[in-house]
Amino acid sequence: MRRSDVRATLLPMTEQSEQYGQLLRDLRDERGVLGALLPTLADEVWDRQSPAEGWLLRDCVVHLAETDESAAAIAGESALAARRGEGRGVLTAGMLRGREMRPAQVLAWWRAAGERMMAALESYAGSERLTWAGRPMSVVSFTTARLMEHWSHGLDVLDAAGVAAVDTDRLESIAHLGYITRDFAYRTHGLAPPAEALYVELRSPSGQTWSWGPAEATDRVFGSAGDFCRVVTQRIHVSDTSLRWEGENAREFLSLAQTFAGPPGKGRAPKGK
Repeated sequence: MRRSDVRATLLPMTEQSEQYGQLLRDLRDERGVLGALLPTLADEVWDRQSPAEGWLLRDCVVHLAETDESAAAIAGESALAARRGEGRGVLTAGMLRGREMRPAQVLAWWRAAGERMMAALESYAGSERLTWAGRPMSVVSFTTARLMEHWSHGLDVLDAAGVAAVDTDRLESIAHLGYITRDFAYRTHGLAPPAEALYVELRSPSGQTWSWGPAEATDRVFGSAGDFCRVVTQRIHVSDTSLRWEGENAREFLSLAQTFAGPPGKGRAPKGK
């Protein structure tokens, strides 16, 4: 397991699982990517179009602030409602309000919301279950979803700002989420999930090999973790990656994959189209 400094706000390791403690550190570190970038941006950069259809750079930051606020409350329909416009050019009430704010105000909102969320999540041991949008889920899955949102929307912010993204082994949790949401992706498209198993083998940014599923499966996906995570979060079209697959079900999965809640995402068009 990857290591980083344990922050004083975390529960003692005897009370908090090692897996969950690492996940929290990954989430805080992923937030740190935007935390370092956003204060350096000129005001006009905040109003650049992002790769997300209809969303400015500032809209991506406001979206994270809104959903972090909902995550801090650990309940309610508000976070799900805030995500329903994902990738479709729909602006939430918070985004409309955010367009009237100065960039410094949006940054302060994002920082405060994120710190409230982290304080709430760091009070858990990792074995609890939370109520999210009316259904129970583990605090580990809940926190992994927040990591996925911060990384994927962070990609859009970086792109709009003209800054190259640097992949890290924090992608492991996002790749895992992409794999385990396979059935969800089919059902959200109104399709029955395949009965056949899927094997996914990825090369991590640090050069490790990560794998999920039975190695003898005939439906298989291979490639870089960065490409896979961008596909399952719908940040790139699979044709613009170096991912390889074997089997029709593997190909179909890569065309449907979706880690975020809500209706089917629109996804990104192939480059040049």
